[in-house]
Amino acid sequence: MSWIPNIHFEISERKILLRIFDLVFIFLMIALVYNGFDFEYLKFKPNSWKWVFILIVYYTLFAAIFEMYDLQKAASFQTTLKNVLLTVSMTVLFFVLTPFFTPVLPENRLQILFFFGSLVLGLLLWRYTYINLISAPRFNKRILVVGNSFDINLIAENLHVADPNYRVIGFVNTDNIKPDSFDRRLMAIEVADLLNAIKRYSVSEIVVASPSKGVGVDLYNKLIILLEQGFPIREYTQVYEEITHRVPVQHVERDFYKYFPFSRSNKNRFYLFVSSFFNVIFAALVLLLTLALLPLILLGNLIANRGPLFYTQVRVGQNGRAFKMIKFRTMVVDAESGGVQWAQKKDTRITPFGKLLRNTRIDEIPQCINILKGEMSLIGPRPERPVFVKELSEKIPFYEIRHVVKPGLTGWAQVRGRYAESVDDTLEKLQYDLFYIKHRNMFLDLNILLKTISTVIYYRGQ
Repeated sequence: MSWIPNIHFEISERKILLRIFDLVFIFLMIALVYNGFDFEYLKFKPNSWKWVFILIVYYTLFAAIFEMYDLQKAASFQTTLKNVLLTVSMTVLFFVLTPFFTPVLPENRLQILFFFGSLVLGLLLWRYTYINLISAPRFNKRILVVGNSFDINLIAENLHVADPNYRVIGFVNTDNIKPDSFDRRLMAIEVADLLNAIKRYSVSEIVVASPSKGVGVDLYNKLIILLEQGFPIREYTQVYEEITHRVPVQHVERDFYKYFPFSRSNKNRFYLFVSSFFNVIFAALVLLLTLALLPLILLGNLIANRGPLFYTQVRVGQNGRAFKMIKFRTMVVDAESGGVQWAQKKDTRITPFGKLLRNTRIDEIPQCINILKGEMSLIGPRPERPVFVKELSEKIPFYEIRHVVKPGLTGWAQVRGRYAESVDDTLEKLQYDLFYIKHRNMFLDLNILLKTISTVIYYRGQ
């Protein structure tokens, strides 16, 4: 059997393309402006290339902050236009304000506008091309799922939400149940017709979501034939984790130790030392800078947040040890007079000044004291209250694994997940937390710090 898979760019390949061609079009437009408009500000001279490196650093930093490499946002031109303007504005601003590293400002300040315009135009030309070519449906990865009937719709939805270019077109049902609730857009493929269906529908990959005991002999033999011919066949949890950056706990059996090869960084002394050192430096600097804001915070608390400035609450930390987490108070004094309850996105218990503190994340700053005390880290799963830990541990598998590492001021779940208002939302955040515990390293930590800035700017997360 011969098959030719459709051309498809994986997530990592698309991000690499975006990064490379962003820079290519930036410098191409600068070169065109330089040659066409007597542009003397940025000169390509053999002995003055330092500014090129500085421009790349500034652009790469702000492109990450303003989510230029978020593939879902990159697929929308309207969102891309906004992000390009924000990224270029900050890049140009920092570039012209650091003349020690960059060229001296030109006498004709109009050239700065040419500089700004060339970056915007170059990026928009490339991103428009990307949206209409690489991000177009013709480059979708066409997937066939092998799984149980009750999982098919959820699997298809999860994969497509995570990556719009990852399209589930059909399924091979391993439990032979044909419920009416199947998504009508998904084709039901019989085992006997599997090989022909792959060729007929230009399937790119098979994702197996059924346990091994659910794959019958006939289907198993068909999969072996495909595997021998080099056809890509992957397991669902592997695919899910790769494209969502979450661990699908609902599809992992109780013998988690087979599935979680926890990151070596959890025991790596060098990583832990560097992380602890950075935590102390960060917490100390933030607390010092907060002293300058303290008079304004005290005034705001007096006017629109009457009551104690600080609020302490018992949370569960590393290895299940309880500690008192410190925050600036954002709710009314008797917020839980009716009993313990979940915080909500539009919680009526939040005071006017408390809302400002939450939106700017200033309310989290006192937790730097917990970091200095060694109870928390800068990055890690957010600590939860004992009553909720007990409740969630009974409802959600692997929930207590979050306590393998220190809780954090920010974390992967905070920059990727939505606001947690229910058990379902907490399950999603747990998936992100487990991904972090499984893969944590310096580069992931840096990525989280940059995304935290984006989260604060766009008022997202919790």
